[in-house]
Amino acid sequence: MGKRNQYGLIGKNIAYSFSRQYFTKRFSQKGDTQSTYENFDLNDISEFTRILADNPNLKGLNVTIPYKESIIPYLDEVSTKALKIGAVNTIKISKKGKLKGYNTDYYGFFKSLKPLLKNKPDKALILGTGGASKAIYYALQELKIETQFVSRNPEEGVLSYEQLTPAIFHSHLLVVNTTPLGTYPLVDQKPDLDYSLFTDKHLAYDLTYNPEVSAFLTEAQNRGAQIKNGLEMLELQAEKSWKIWNKLALS
Repeated sequence: MGKRNQYGLIGKNIAYSFSRQYFTKRFSQKGDTQSTYENFDLNDISEFTRILADNPNLKGLNVTIPYKESIIPYLDEVSTKALKIGAVNTIKISKKGKLKGYNTDYYGFFKSLKPLLKNKPDKALILGTGGASKAIYYALQELKIETQFVSRNPEEGVLSYEQLTPAIFHSHLLVVNTTPLGTYPLVDQKPDLDYSLFTDKHLAYDLTYNPEVSAFLTEAQNRGAQIKNGLEMLELQAEKSWKIWNKLALS
């Protein structure tokens, strides 16, 4: 028989994940012996229904790469903001078993970035086009920062790394890496940028938090850029998830 309050994370290759450690520590600090947080590592999103069936005490879930978009058809309802973003990273499970999706990535990124914008850049580059990038795009729209997507696979509205000219790079002073490149254990990986284009006017933000300073951030910092990793964003979005699960806030 499971614990009274069960929470968890669904994703792929998530043994490294921040969430389980964060919430387990949180439960311990609060003296909460009735709650657990588990990783559910899925090879395919179709396995999600089995997770629900095998864990009837689930109250809430976080969603990470690569399922932030593909989870949506499995939900009974999606918040207005998550619908606009097009990605879900938090699921609330009602007493009747209904699933509602939210996006707290947007909130975490917005709140962690805003204090760094003393001189707000006019334009930003978003590296990657996955589910995480959608929340970043939405937050930058809210901040009225013009955005340009960059990917290994260019398409309409998306530049390839090879198409990033010095002029484009120097006019986009915020560069946000939303790809998993550089995440432990593959710490030497990084987006295929010309890192010599970074200057002391740039702000480099990496959603990666493990390692603390990714290869992407190291390269940017070596050229004088201000850097920020994704740990604070994750902490903020995790607390927002907790409030949603426990009816302390709506999003």
